[in-house]
Amino acid sequence: MTIVSISRGCDSWGDAVAQEVAERMGYACISRDIVFDASEIFDVEQPKLIRAIQDAPTLLDRFTKEKERYVAYVRAALLKFLQEDDVVYHGLAGHFFIADLPQILKVRIVADLEDRIRLDMARQNVTRDEARKKILENDIERRKWGQYLFGVDTTDPSLYDLVIHIQGLSVLDAADIICDTIRMPRYRTTPKRSRVLKNLALAAEVDAMLVHVVPKVQSVAQDGDVTITVTLGEISADPVIRDIRESVKTVKGIRSITVCTAPAMEYN
Repeated sequence: MTIVSISRGCDSWGDAVAQEVAERMGYACISRDIVFDASEIFDVEQPKLIRAIQDAPTLLDRFTKEKERYVAYVRAALLKFLQEDDVVYHGLAGHFFIADLPQILKVRIVADLEDRIRLDMARQNVTRDEARKKILENDIERRKWGQYLFGVDTTDPSLYDLVIHIQGLSVLDAADIICDTIRMPRYRTTPKRSRVLKNLALAAEVDAMLVHVVPKVQSVAQDGDVTITVTLGEISADPVIRDIRESVKTVKGIRSITVCTAPAMEYN
């Protein structure tokens, strides 16, 4: 019982590697399916969610916090799905959402720029210049996205357990490496690790339900007991706390709720 998250740039064969690993192991292979789930759960148009977790932030995003809201929806949907276990996820931003879960095998697939250009030219029937421009722009967008929301660079190898350079290796070779690593004891799901993931998923769902109530919210769950910390500034606490309790009353798995308020200067 294992979960694998594969990060890759566009046209880096990461999707093919993910599908090969899932087929060999008999795992579910998911990517943008999570966006569809988030769209349904939180009643948001799919294109808005895709842009939120793909495009670099705009100046407007910094004021409206719209991107953070949509990212919270996708994070909640992904963590909820991962509780099913035996999953290979190769969608957008997965490595950010599961960084604190050591049982998940985190993989980065790297390919040379020229190889990526040739692959994109073949797939999209575009010129070399068009393919190169698209790939470089996409890479820049993803790095800006990670730095803005999480303060990290998506290309930083320390984010991953495995970094596989496709040059000289085939998709099958890369799948061999990943499947061998999956079988290591450290990546097996245990009851304790399942409980940690369940708590994280519940907290993420609560956060997602509250981003429309208060922009700065951070929830922690422990076996159904949820502590919600919000930053209110000059806003009166009582009506906000009432809104919070009303907004999360439909979330399954909550046993108790504690709401704490924090001054803006102390919020991280």
